[in-house]
Amino acid sequence: MKTRFQSRLPLPLLGGLVAALAIALLTGCSGVSSGSPANPGSGQSTVTINPTSLAFGDVAVGGTKTISVTVANDANSAGSVSISQVSISGADFTLSSVPPLPLVLSPGQTASAAVTFSPTSEGSSTGTLSITSDASNTDITVPLSGNGLTAGQLGVSPATMDFGDVTVGNSANQTGTLTAGASDITVSSAAWNGQGYSVSGITFPVTVPAGQSVNYTVTFTPQAPGNAPGTISFVSDATNSPSTQTLTGNGVQASQHSVALSWDPSTSSVIGYNVYRGTQSGGPYPTKLTSSPQAGTSFTDTTVGSGTTYYYVATSVDSNNSESTYSNEATAAIP
Repeated sequence: MKTRFQSRLPLPLLGGLVAALAIALLTGCSGVSSGSPANPGSGQSTVTINPTSLAFGDVAVGGTKTISVTVANDANSAGSVSISQVSISGADFTLSSVPPLPLVLSPGQTASAAVTFSPTSEGSSTGTLSITSDASNTDITVPLSGNGLTAGQLGVSPATMDFGDVTVGNSANQTGTLTAGASDITVSSAAWNGQGYSVSGITFPVTVPAGQSVNYTVTFTPQAPGNAPGTISFVSDATNSPSTQTLTGNGVQASQHSVALSWDPSTSSVIGYNVYRGTQSGGPYPTKLTSSPQAGTSFTDTTVGSGTTYYYVATSVDSNNSESTYSNEATAAIP
């Protein structure tokens, strides 16, 4: 995010000279606020739902899995909303709990419902949860998905584990799940490929009881920038062995932050400017960033670190190497 802060004040120079100095913070800064209301009302009422999709993963045929959803009237809504209908489609999905209808929610108020997946056959199932109200977004639909496992099958979920962008040298973890169908499955080993991936939290061999699940952890630690595709293969006595999972992730370079300062030139005769930096507002400013007076009216600090707030001041220097008092202070909060 690029923001700008600028202020001016008369800067007395030794020898009675006066110059106007302005420092402008151009990059690497946060914390600038406006006078606008934080959350102005929209004049309408809006219903939200969380989560926005329900993925039940692998469930043994004859078994069940239930997930709850939260329906809310947005806190910034103009008034109450009335939910008149909640319905579901998909042969293997049912509404296992729902509040009495019609349901009136005041701004900021929430209610819960629950959907159950009960697969009756092998394979994937889809459905839709639909909510109708008098809010501005009258009809809300939530996609439903699940997969039925029969005896002798091992399910691996999610089918694709996407880590997104991860800074080179850092790590991100995600949880995977092994699910047995209608009979016990013994998983003897796992093999994975792809740069930067590792598996932990599970010891082989492991027996997954019928209709039950076992979790494991996948860690992605990219060592270089770029896409890093991979897979995990689980070897077992299941009929669909080896069972595979796709891995995706992208290594990105750490952000190279910098703070750019600029100022108006002095109206008096000066040979240059010095820039100082500290980590406390009002000083001290122990770090002198310019080894000698800077002739130009801008300076870029490339030695900043993430998560630190810096405070900058500048001085002007005349031909006798006499240095003025500090200028006004500029602040940079590095994300």
